[in-house]
Amino acid sequence: MSQWAIGIDLGGTAVKAAVVGRTAGIITETTVPTEALRGPNGVLDLVAATASDLYRSASVTLDPGEFRGIGLGAPGAVDRLRGTLSHPPNLPGWEVVELRRELQKRLNGGSGIDCEVFLDNDANAAAYGEAVYGAGRAFPDFLMVTLGTGVGGGIVLNHELYRGPNGTAGEVGFMIVDYNGSSLHAGIRGTLEGLIGKDRLVEMARRMIAEHHSPSSVGALCGNDWASLSPRHLEAAALEGDLAAQEVWTRVGSILGTGLASVTALMDIRKFVVGGGISAAGDLLLKPALAVLQQSTLPSMHDGLSVVRADLGNRAGMHGAAALCFSAE
Repeated sequence: MSQWAIGIDLGGTAVKAAVVGRTAGIITETTVPTEALRGPNGVLDLVAATASDLYRSASVTLDPGEFRGIGLGAPGAVDRLRGTLSHPPNLPGWEVVELRRELQKRLNGGSGIDCEVFLDNDANAAAYGEAVYGAGRAFPDFLMVTLGTGVGGGIVLNHELYRGPNGTAGEVGFMIVDYNGSSLHAGIRGTLEGLIGKDRLVEMARRMIAEHHSPSSVGALCGNDWASLSPRHLEAAALEGDLAAQEVWTRVGSILGTGLASVTALMDIRKFVVGGGISAAGDLLLKPALAVLQQSTLPSMHDGLSVVRADLGNRAGMHGAAALCFSAE
């Protein structure tokens, strides 16, 4: 019987959890609202209950003796040795939480699941999911970039996560690409996240469309409710040939490519896997990113450069969190 584990992706709006086979990948999965306003105790109760339900149902058909634990990808600074999560964004009321101890206490006490809990940052978990099950399988070394509300990342070297001595390696969202620009995010000027995180991307799109010399269909797609404008509207318009929307994606891809060029220059990483909700734009985003990546690096660095879309979508974190359990052996 194949080994199996439970992988959990803890987000500000949803908890995604899955039973994952070591060779089969996701066997079954569930998504429940995070109910973040309940605070750390309420959210941890929910996570433990969700994991317990999955374990009980899976152990009917899967061998409990082959169960390898629970992996959890969480937003924010994760100290894997201490088992803590510090100041996660989008989780009100959380400061420094002893996540592993609190979760194990609930599992052991309420559900009788005696297992190890493995923690990592959510972007690292997504990167590891792509490394083991997705688009990164072909690349010994790559950078995973997640584009969504924020911009996250994870570094894989020789098929293993590289976390750095303090666990914060791969925070590509805080790379500076415009040190003198007007964008300010978390007190830092000109970062990737401050330029192409979802809200900033939409702000940029509104400005570019208003200033564009040709009419745009984007307004009609969002019902002329510009407050509801989303990357999906911009994607649809660009695919229909809307020049203003296409220029927005070219700008976003160019900013991304500029950041990736610094990674190539510093670490000789030449493979980039792009995930997160904004990556759904596909070549509208990836082609200009690769073009600027090539323009912004030396010719001697061009061999093997590629920017590809992640395979696993919003399931990468669950895959990767479970894979943490298997890699611990």
